Amino acid sequence: MSEFSRRTLLGSAVAVAATNLWTEPVHAQYVWQKADWQAAEFEALTRSSRRIKLVVHGFGINDARVLKNAKNALNGLHFGSNVANDQVQVVCALNGPANMMNYTDYVWEKYRVGAWIKENDPKTGEPAVRNLFYPAKGGAAMHYASDDPSSEESLYQDYSVQALTSRGVRFLSCHSSTEEAARALIKMNNLSAQPEDVVKDIHAHAQPGVIIVPALSAALAQLQSDGRYGYMSAG
Repeated sequence: MSEFSRRTLLGSAVAVAATNLWTEPVHAQYVWQKADWQAAEFEALTRSSRRIKLVVHGFGINDARVLKNAKNALNGLHFGSNVANDQVQVVCALNGPANMMNYTDYVWEKYRVGAWIKENDPKTGEPAVRNLFYPAKGGAAMHYASDDPSSEESLYQDYSVQALTSRGVRFLSCHSSTEEAARALIKMNNLSAQPEDVVKDIHAHAQPGVIIVPALSAALAQLQSDGRYGYMSAG
């Protein structure tokens, strides 16, 4: 890839992150220093020596498009191109409403996340008070009825966060987005809590394996510039 093409991809990634604005007014945010987050773990992910590396960026829920794109990338590379699983690294980088996919049912219930992002639970028809996008179709035991990659009853067609994590996908959560979410959730729920207390509470209930980065726009730039990751936007 030419330097011009790489810069074009990088510019597109940052532009997408920058233009997807919250409806809430922008507030002063607590800015993380390097010692405040999992910098070493993110650096190892960035410097992965795997042959194929792809970051899929999601801002909106969009019918879980970011998860579906990650699933399709894994299947296309492994089954369609015979690339070994251990030579592929897919990262789902989430900010905006999609960032809430990174957090447990505790967060969804306590802060009424479904009402905030306008996502209803198909089982109740009411705003979701559980993370609809996390649990695997195969249950806690990850047991699937079929090994056929084309079957809806197989792991390979399960685009849940849990299933994708079991296939090696890593998830990034944007700290800046959580700061904005905390302020919006405090307002919606008429809470007396301070924003930083809500942020800490949300972060304490991240799903297993999630890396919380200071700002997703910066993480996308590093993954592409330093890590040579390809970039895909899921909107």
